[in-house]
Amino acid sequence: MAKLPGRGLATAAILFVVDQLIKWVVTGPMDLHMLGDVREIVSFFNLRFVPNYGISLGLLTADSNASRWALVAMTGAIAVAVAFWMTRERSPVDQMALGCVLGGALGNIVDRVRLGYVVDFADLHFGEWRPFLVFNVADAAITIGVLVLLARALLVRDRPAPVEKSNA
Repeated sequence: MAKLPGRGLATAAILFVVDQLIKWVVTGPMDLHMLGDVREIVSFFNLRFVPNYGISLGLLTADSNASRWALVAMTGAIAVAVAFWMTRERSPVDQMALGCVLGGALGNIVDRVRLGYVVDFADLHFGEWRPFLVFNVADAAITIGVLVLLARALLVRDRPAPVEKSNA
């Protein structure tokens, strides 16, 4: 039986809670809940409410109830696959990267189930140049997790396990 990936599960849980807590603060106490609501935090970062009915880059927009639930099912299946992969992964760094992906996916799934859309609010910009679409903690966690997994897959060579010598 595979050992539970404690670091990965803890990472997922922490990111899920942080994502949901910040979304609640932004849409509740800060009262950003309508398209166009904006609060400037610093000159290059605003909180801007944007309901996201699709996935990354506005792809696969859920414009009906059926497509909304199809997105929930698709992202749920991905979350299950990531959780399964995490149980097979031995590297603590990879487990934590998978935890980032899982925690972010779960945060966005909860939004889509509860609200019908994902709450995006982070608007990083330099003057008029916006290097990213408006995003949230879950999106950032997923992106960081995927980048860590890609970097490790392409750039890091794990040392092979030592070969045991037999007495034959």
